[in-house]
Amino acid sequence: MYFYRLNDKTLFSMAEYKNLDKTTEQEASRDNKIIYALKNLDPKISRRSFAVNHPSLLFIENEGLNLLTLNSSSSYKLPKWLLTKINNGQVTAINTNYKDWQKVLNTSLPSKWRINIAGLGDVGGTLLMGLRLLGADCIEEIGIYDRDFDKLKRWEFEANQISSIEEKNRPNIKILKEEEVFDCDLFAFCIATRVPAVGEEKKDVRMVQFEGNSKIVNIYANMAKKANFKGIFAVVSDPVDLLCKSAYLASNTDLCGNFDFNGLYPEQIRGYGLGVMNARALYYANKSESTSHFSTEGRVFGPHGSGLIVADSIQNYNQELSINLTEKTKNANLELRKTGFKPYIAPALSSGALSILSTIKGEWHYSATFMGGVYMGAKNRLTKQGTEIEMLDLPDSLYSRLKNTYNELSEIL
Repeated sequence: MYFYRLNDKTLFSMAEYKNLDKTTEQEASRDNKIIYALKNLDPKISRRSFAVNHPSLLFIENEGLNLLTLNSSSSYKLPKWLLTKINNGQVTAINTNYKDWQKVLNTSLPSKWRINIAGLGDVGGTLLMGLRLLGADCIEEIGIYDRDFDKLKRWEFEANQISSIEEKNRPNIKILKEEEVFDCDLFAFCIATRVPAVGEEKKDVRMVQFEGNSKIVNIYANMAKKANFKGIFAVVSDPVDLLCKSAYLASNTDLCGNFDFNGLYPEQIRGYGLGVMNARALYYANKSESTSHFSTEGRVFGPHGSGLIVADSIQNYNQELSINLTEKTKNANLELRKTGFKPYIAPALSSGALSILSTIKGEWHYSATFMGGVYMGAKNRLTKQGTEIEMLDLPDSLYSRLKNTYNELSEIL
């Protein structure tokens, strides 16, 4: 191993970087702050930086489903002091194949976030209410943008009047111009061209939405690129996983169609659709004693729709129970549509407001993040060290389901 000092930070690597000033392991072990592991990964399918929550992440050569899997039988020859830092969440990995990788050394998360929402339809409006009600301790201000100025006036007027007798200094709501939408720490994309009406579910609703929504999200991804946006690009519109990938590709492709790496970093983009699938799985699981353990043992993975994976338990995985629970969860939106209503309240709050609040607070939640070129939904959290994805000792049958979904997502886009 090699150890270095750069900008008062400690770095280390498995391969030598001759252009960096070396230091000793003894000096490196004394650093009580975050230290940085330098990696040499393919930037097209790897993140610029991420949290190292397991020793195996220091040895990966490619990112993919291995970010989810925990191989407890493997042994890694690392100094005890470094293992302690990994266990304490004090190690960040940096991909030095990004030309501006050194900027990671000086990044930080805000104490209170400025959030901007684009699109004030059913989902965007409900998301706004959730953030206004629950975000007093972590949100400084919420900006809103919609092409319908009457909607903007209505939401600014009403949302700022959501108060109680003992007011908790809730975040102020302000109207934005389109050119101001990326003056924030987190941008929430809630624009949708058209949600199929009840009774029009002749093909996958998510794919119908993708056809129109991808064109718009690509426009905003390029706006983010021009604005040199460094915050979180949160996709709330469906299908979140595919729209995340579309935004990533669009922002990093020049006018000649060449990949230029000048746009959004892969870890900047997050898709918020899996939170409600967890909530729906919990709803159905609690209706039967055979699946009631899901609340403490279960997990959900993948997209918000086709390809979703519900695991009844990680410790005692039951394939039959899990597949049954998956089907109920996946079709929950169709069940609601049978009542004559579009499903948007639970998605806007469970996937949107609650998951976004957990993100900015550094708490565990469900969202889609970049895994080897695919935005895959899983339990994760955003920390000062970067994105930390929950790693699990997965049963073979569950891993096989994950692999199928992962491959399907990679083939679509």
